[in-house]
Amino acid sequence: MKKTYRAMQATKPGMLEMVERPTPVPDAGQVLIEVEACGICGADVSDIEGAAPTLQSPRVPGHEVVGRIAAIGAGTPSIWKIGQRVGVGRLGGHCNKCPQCRRGQFQLCQNQPIVGASCEGGYAEMMLARSTGLISIPDELNAEEAAPILCAGVATFNALTKSGAEAGDVVAVLGIGGLGHMALQYARRMGFKVVAAGRGTDIADDALALGAHVYIDTNQEDAAARLQAMGGAKAIVTTIGNTAVVSALLRGLAPQGRLIVLGVGKDPLPISTGQLVVGERSIAGSITGSPYENEKALDFSVLTGVRPMIETMPLENAFIAYQRMKRGDVKFRMVLTMGQTRDVR
Repeated sequence: MKKTYRAMQATKPGMLEMVERPTPVPDAGQVLIEVEACGICGADVSDIEGAAPTLQSPRVPGHEVVGRIAAIGAGTPSIWKIGQRVGVGRLGGHCNKCPQCRRGQFQLCQNQPIVGASCEGGYAEMMLARSTGLISIPDELNAEEAAPILCAGVATFNALTKSGAEAGDVVAVLGIGGLGHMALQYARRMGFKVVAAGRGTDIADDALALGAHVYIDTNQEDAAARLQAMGGAKAIVTTIGNTAVVSALLRGLAPQGRLIVLGVGKDPLPISTGQLVVGERSIAGSITGSPYENEKALDFSVLTGVRPMIETMPLENAFIAYQRMKRGDVKFRMVLTMGQTRDVR
């Protein structure tokens, strides 16, 4: 094992720099991962820009991490072996002690680190991780393909499974980007009538190719009225942070329909209480998922052929890749590689 490793760290808001660090030794209950790929997510913006004053600097961002176990700390469960392929998502490993963990709600554990924010992430050749946060990676997926599924994939997969929709129901996806392009694929393979809603016509062909039966350009059409003309959506999964657009689409829900919120916005979400009460409609948030839920999303992806559309760049170009992600100049996910770069489409 190398004595040092390369990492891209955020030393001041909005900037990344390459550094060489000594290779750490895992503590009890930890493993050391030799990283092979790490996806770049929209949530990385707050980590790199330093939006949260509690975040310590310098820190290594990145929470869509895939690699192999290089070293194991004492007390780590025997299911994890040296050389095993594993991943880590945004949730860095539950504590097994808090009330949420005792209920089996590991994704809601209040004592787990947030990867890339409150603990070091995967823009690096090596990374420490809690064993409770580890995800087994199927052999059928390469590291670059698997990485975005650990965040964008599981987030949309879980949202759809929690939506209350059944096969044949109308399900709408608002926002066709890194999250939305995964949601369309999952929704189609789950047997829903899939409606994609986005701004402009430039994304229409992609949305239909990814699995949408219908595309609605919200710049040209009243999306809520179109959904109501189809009988209403049993579920709407929103991946955007523009709360005004999300609020306007609420009228498109069928009675007892559910809005699942994935996109986080700064502004409050204005809602009509009448729409909720009269139609028994509901609104719910959905977090990424536990390691077990991640493994279900990965297995479903293998079984049904769902894959993220990605572009790869080497670790040393992380800042360039991050800037492209910020301005929306990637279709649809950017993934950092620790070895030779290659594209996966």
